[in-house]
Amino acid sequence: MTVIGTGYLGAVHAACMAEIGHEVLGVDVDEAKIAALAEGRAPFFEPGFPEVLKRNLENGRLRFTTSLAEAAAFGDVHFVCVGTPQQPGSHAADLRYVDAVVDGLAPHLRPGALVVGKSTVPVGTASRLAERIDAELAWNPEFLREGFAVEDTLRPDRLVVGVTSPSAEQVLRDVYAPMLAAGTPWVSTDPATAELVKVAANSFLATKISFINAMAEICEATGADVTTLAAAIGYDVRIGDKFLRAGVGFGGGCLPKDIRAFRHRAAELGLEESVRFLHEVDAINLRRRDRAVSLARELVGGSFAGRSVAVLGATFKPDSDDIRDSPALAVANAIRAEGARVTVHDPQGIDNARAVHPDLDYSPGAQKACEGAHVVVHLTEWSEYRDLDPVKLAEVVHGRALVDARNALDLAAWRAAGWEVRALGRPRA
Repeated sequence: MTVIGTGYLGAVHAACMAEIGHEVLGVDVDEAKIAALAEGRAPFFEPGFPEVLKRNLENGRLRFTTSLAEAAAFGDVHFVCVGTPQQPGSHAADLRYVDAVVDGLAPHLRPGALVVGKSTVPVGTASRLAERIDAELAWNPEFLREGFAVEDTLRPDRLVVGVTSPSAEQVLRDVYAPMLAAGTPWVSTDPATAELVKVAANSFLATKISFINAMAEICEATGADVTTLAAAIGYDVRIGDKFLRAGVGFGGGCLPKDIRAFRHRAAELGLEESVRFLHEVDAINLRRRDRAVSLARELVGGSFAGRSVAVLGATFKPDSDDIRDSPALAVANAIRAEGARVTVHDPQGIDNARAVHPDLDYSPGAQKACEGAHVVVHLTEWSEYRDLDPVKLAEVVHGRALVDARNALDLAAWRAAGWEVRALGRPRA
């Protein structure tokens, strides 16, 4: 098989397909990325991925190329894993990379080849693309969580395939035979439904996050505690406790752009009213970033001018180096725009953050980042931040002021060490 597009999704999929026994050729136009992967160097941080990559390069089941023609000659099954970012100046998904792959493959495909889309696309994309190739097209959405991508690929919680023939379904059953043998649920449907499964799932998750953050707004106004509220409603099996962590909201390369693209596609179909709630989901999410800024501003006396602020976290979530649409960096830049000197620390994301946001200061250590700070703002819940000693940290800061924008720290311990603490959706003391 081939895996076309070796970004986060594609590189992990390629390595994991080799891990379960397939002969895999990874394809990308980025020569530097292909060279790095071929040498066993992971181009991003993902726990467990470097080991799987190196193991399958060494056993010969995995290799890489920049040639689509070579890929078409090599593979019986071609997974399309390129990005679908948000279009500049629009909420629509940018499908140029998906289109380019299909158009590039089309002249070279072997008879009987199966092209399988894994990229997140607007509903109707598979139908449009099927008219452009002389081969069968299926859709097989991915459900990876950054930080758990290898686990999610090798032991998925479900496999969804959108196919138009029994033969295409059988090919994909063969591809995923080890997962099916382990009892992974299998959902076979049409391509349009498969396309919708991914965006519907992300829309629901985003809604759940924004719901608890909306409750956090109510809690802040009434003196209630959103963490206790979330725990209490999470015991209801109809609701569950996952994605009920109030905080600074969601970011990354999936949820924000996917819900916006879904709204855009619904509007194209004349169904804007059906997903109008996603506009408020997005708005609530962005308001939480503003609230984190306002809490930090309160703790430094109402103005950031001339103040030093330590920001703990740059990535949109822990166990990743992904800074796309990172709430942490959005807050850091907003604070800097109001006149503060902002120093950022992150265990894995500093290089990526510095490349995109060079005007921020960066520190290689969390404690070093806090030296002289008038306020510390915790924005990504890396485990090492939970392990910080508030007594020792108090010795290096200018002011013992903390904003826990992820509700992940032991606030009682920080307050016992003399810190003034604010947390999203929680009482002041």
